[in-house]
Amino acid sequence: MITFACTRCGRSFSVPEAFAGRKATCKTCGAQVSVPAAPEPVATPAASVKVPLRIKRLRSDALQMASAFRDSQFIRVRSSMGDPPDMYEVEYRVRGLERGKNSEQPSVRDHHVVEIQLPADYPRLAPKCKVLTPAFHPNIDPTTICVGDHWAAGERLADLVIRIGEMIAYQAYNIKSPLDAEAAMWADLHGTELPIDPRNLHPSEM
Repeated sequence: MITFACTRCGRSFSVPEAFAGRKATCKTCGAQVSVPAAPEPVATPAASVKVPLRIKRLRSDALQMASAFRDSQFIRVRSSMGDPPDMYEVEYRVRGLERGKNSEQPSVRDHHVVEIQLPADYPRLAPKCKVLTPAFHPNIDPTTICVGDHWAAGERLADLVIRIGEMIAYQAYNIKSPLDAEAAMWADLHGTELPIDPRNLHPSEM
């Protein structure tokens, strides 16, 4: 908005910046008044603008995620939310398992989607991760993926995304403190058949 005063009677006016340069009549004294140009914004020295550490981290994560998985055949960032992003949906094209029907053996599944939320205390606290597609894994249940035990604030989000892919592929699993006891028992009995997918999920540039 542009704020100015009548030069004759001093009445104050406030009009949108689009009216700059127009002429009008003061309703108080009848004088002709001109709307001045909008004031130049006051430049704030860059050094005085402090960006919160969390925002810096989120921006860095977004750049790394875009770069790391741009050409990956296994992992794709399907969507992100926030500016900078604090929630991602990540798609995996790796072989994993889903629970079999009627207590049968688990079956192979080669498409998975994972939701990753970065909480207010991130990166001090681990991201909140859950799989949105069926999964059969000792350290995955419908509400969470167990990543907190191995999370460090200095870890890159892109590295965590790869680690989740390795979990889905049974390249990484822990049967000692499982979220899914049935999957842990299955993995213990079928260890010689694992991993389900042995391919290296790390992009070549990482």
